[in-house]
Amino acid sequence: MKTIIEPFRIKAVEPIRMTTRQERKALIRAAEYNLFALAARDVMIDLLTDSGTGAMSSAQWAAVMRGDESYAGSPSFSRFEAAVKALMPFRHVIPTHQGRAAEAILFSIFGGPGQVIPNNTHFDTTRGNIEASGARAVDLVIEEGKDPASEHPFKGNMDIGKLRAFLEEHGEAVPCVMLTITNNAGGGQPASLENIRATAELAREFGKPFFIDGCRFAENAWFIKTREPGQEARAIPEIVRDCFAVADGMTMSAKKDAFGNIGGWLALNDDALAEVARGHLIRTEGFPTYGGMAGRDLEALAQGLAEIVDEDYLRYRIRTNAYIVERLEALGIPVVRPAGGHAVFVDARRWLSHIDPLHYPGQALAVALYEIGGIRACEIGSVMFGRQPDGSEKPAAMELVRLAMPRRTYTQSHADYIVECFEELADLAPRLRGYRITREPPLMRHFTCAFAPLED
Repeated sequence: MKTIIEPFRIKAVEPIRMTTRQERKALIRAAEYNLFALAARDVMIDLLTDSGTGAMSSAQWAAVMRGDESYAGSPSFSRFEAAVKALMPFRHVIPTHQGRAAEAILFSIFGGPGQVIPNNTHFDTTRGNIEASGARAVDLVIEEGKDPASEHPFKGNMDIGKLRAFLEEHGEAVPCVMLTITNNAGGGQPASLENIRATAELAREFGKPFFIDGCRFAENAWFIKTREPGQEARAIPEIVRDCFAVADGMTMSAKKDAFGNIGGWLALNDDALAEVARGHLIRTEGFPTYGGMAGRDLEALAQGLAEIVDEDYLRYRIRTNAYIVERLEALGIPVVRPAGGHAVFVDARRWLSHIDPLHYPGQALAVALYEIGGIRACEIGSVMFGRQPDGSEKPAAMELVRLAMPRRTYTQSHADYIVECFEELADLAPRLRGYRITREPPLMRHFTCAFAPLED
C-alpha cells in the first residue's frame, strides 16, 4: 500500500503547545540561537535527537513494575543481561547510565596522550571522550560516505585500504579499532556485514581489539537484510548476532535501539579488561549489577531489545524516513541519499551554498526551521566538528541538518507537516544568513555554545 501506517496503536497522549512564529523568533533569540537551549515545551516537533526520546510500549511499562531495586544481584539485571547476550554474544555486560558513560570507561583504558583511534566516523560524544583522554580520533569512512548524493548502499563502511595504511603507519599508537553502526555523523548510513567482518579481520591481523558502537544495531541489520546480497532471507536477530560475533566488545546507548529513555552498556570478552572496567564503573556509575540505572530501567531495556528486532517495526521506521526524503527531493531540497536509518539529513552546504561553511549554514537552516514550524533539528557540520584539537577551525566534511525521528512517537501527519515547513522554507533559503559563535566551551561546544546572526 502507498500509505505508511504505524504498526502500533496509541494508548496515551502528550499535548503539544502550539506556538506562533513571532513567539518562536523571540524564544530562539532568548536561547542565543542554540536549539539545545530551548525549553522542550516551546518545541512542536522535536527532532533534535532520537536518543531517549521514543515511546515505550505497554509491555515495557508492565516490565517497569517488575523492576527490582536491590543494590546488588537484582533479578532485573539478570533479565537485562540475558536479553543483551541473546543478541550480542559477549562474555561480560557492564551496565551504564547511558552510552557516553560506556565510552568514558572504555577510553579511560584505551585512550591517553599519543594514542590514535580509528573509526568509520566518530560521533560527538565518542570523539569528546577520546579527546578528553588526550588521544586523537581519526575518521576513515569510504569516500562515498562523504558524498551526500552518492547512492552507495553502505556509505557507513570503513575504508579497508585506508585502515590498513593507518595501522601500518601508526602501529603501537593505535590501541583499538572502532566501527559505528549505523554511521550517525555520515547521515545514518549502514555498514555491511562484509565490511564489519573485514574490519574485524584487519584489526585482528594487527593485534588490535575491535569495538563496535552499536547504538543503532537493529536499523543497521535491516539495511543488511534489504541491501546486502545473500542476506535477504535471514532473520534480523541472526544478522545482529553475526555483526557482533566478530567484535571484542561494544559500547551502547540503549536510548536508541533498545527503546529506552535512559541506559547503556559496555560489553567485553576479555576477562582482565572487564575487571578493570568494572572497577571504573564502581567508582563513577554504580555497582556492576545496576551501573547507574534503576531496576525498572533494566527491565524496560530487556523488553525493548525483544521489540526492536521486529521486522514490521523496522520496515515502518525506515520507510518513514525514506518518505520524507522523497518528498523533500521533489521540492528540490538536497538531502543525504539513500535515506538513513534514524534520521533525515538535509545537505545544508549544497542548499545554502551562499553561506561560508565557517558561518555555519547548518545552524542557519536549523534556526529557520524552528522559526517557521516549531521543529527542532540538529546541526551536524562545522559547529559540531569544525574545531580541531589544537583550537583551530576548518570546515567539516559535510554540513548537514539532522532530523532525528524519535521511535514510535510521531505519526504520518507529523511527517507531512515537516515537509510543508520545508516547502515554505524553500522560498526563504536564498535569503538566509550565517551565524558566528559568541561563546563556547573547550569540548563538545555544540551543546552549550551561543550564536549571533552575522547581520548583528
